[in-house]
Amino acid sequence: MKKWQKGLVTILGASGLLLAACGNQAASSESTSETASSEAAAEGLMDDGVLTVGVTAGPHEQIFKFIQEKAAEDGFDIELVVFNDYVKPNTALAEGELDINSIQTGPYLETVIADTGYELAPAFENITIPMGIYSEQYDTVDELQEGDTIAVPNTPSQEGRALLVLEKAGVITLPEGLGIDATVEDIEENPLNLEFITGDPAQFIAQLPDVAAAGINSNYILDAGLSAKDLAIAMEDSEDTTWVNLVVSRTENAEDPALAQLESYYKTDEVKAFIDKTFQGAVVASW
Repeated sequence: MKKWQKGLVTILGASGLLLAACGNQAASSESTSETASSEAAAEGLMDDGVLTVGVTAGPHEQIFKFIQEKAAEDGFDIELVVFNDYVKPNTALAEGELDINSIQTGPYLETVIADTGYELAPAFENITIPMGIYSEQYDTVDELQEGDTIAVPNTPSQEGRALLVLEKAGVITLPEGLGIDATVEDIEENPLNLEFITGDPAQFIAQLPDVAAAGINSNYILDAGLSAKDLAIAMEDSEDTTWVNLVVSRTENAEDPALAQLESYYKTDEVKAFIDKTFQGAVVASW
């Protein structure tokens, strides 16, 4: 039996936004700039000697701060701009206020491009923030009992991600080929007659004492100061590249040599060790 850490508060504000970009919740821009990309300066990314990087608060910020220090030793200057939402970083990038950003998965980026027309392109893959099934009551999915209540996110794709983790763990069966579009209504086999409820994933940390388990994107676990390794009873396959996060540039800068140089600073054993030690499985290096 695990002992729940007392005194947690409901996660709101910036952390409540994080699941969207890490899990491909559809983006909605406050204003669409059809000419933003064409108006961005078509110049080398480091013509001014600095690479301006937009990151979301949390893992992306922490990792880039670590890289920033190492790169500075070689005179490669990185300036970080930290955001608490997932609309502004892409708008700022498209309009030339940033050189690159590191905030999102491939499916999320595709949604943004389709909705806004921004001319953005992936530069390289960096990290994965996996979906996990977390429990205060149990240590493994094999301990789940008849009629237990399982909470899963009510956001697009996140519900399906959580259900796929449970299917892979042998808890339920879903229709073949449905993938992340699956909902609780699609469950074909449920041998334990588990009761599934859906809700705001930002509230699941506070609700864990009241359910047998919950599907939670691991960034929420980090925000609460908890250990994904200790609390997860099932975890999304970290080698599944569907949900890998990306460093993104404007399309016109896709071949800029600064991107290859940055990637060489990012994809090192030292950075991987920092990720492993800092996030304890809640964030995984994708190289």
